[in-house]
Amino acid sequence: MNTSDELECWLQSFLAKYNGTAGTIHLFENGGLRLATAINIPPQVQQVVAWVPNGKGMAGLALERKTPIQICNLKEDTSGNVKPGAKAVNAQAAVALPVSDGASGVRAVIGIAFPHEHEFTSAELDDLTTAASTVPGAAIT
Repeated sequence: MNTSDELECWLQSFLAKYNGTAGTIHLFENGGLRLATAINIPPQVQQVVAWVPNGKGMAGLALERKTPIQICNLKEDTSGNVKPGAKAVNAQAAVALPVSDGASGVRAVIGIAFPHEHEFTSAELDDLTTAASTVPGAAIT
């Protein structure tokens, strides 16, 4: 199984475990994030998020802050954290989860979106972050 297939398989399992409707895996590269795989993300959104600069959008903010970034409702967000194209995803709540590189950096950011509004508790974010750290090729070593 090549890396792309392995990442897609992992993301499918991650979404199934947490009842997510859509998801992404971005890998850290050259100071930003490169989209490695996506599930249920419209093609036009995939084009927009193919490269995410540090600090831009949910994934870029998770990279910059090294902490999960959550949105209760993608479609109604007014925080400015959600890129306009993300509102095309058929979901409401979403979280961008940074995956540590084992030092002081981020190796990847995992995005997961859910069909309903939801405010995540600290415990839920901790559980999602721990699960995200098992992504192939991005786990803490």
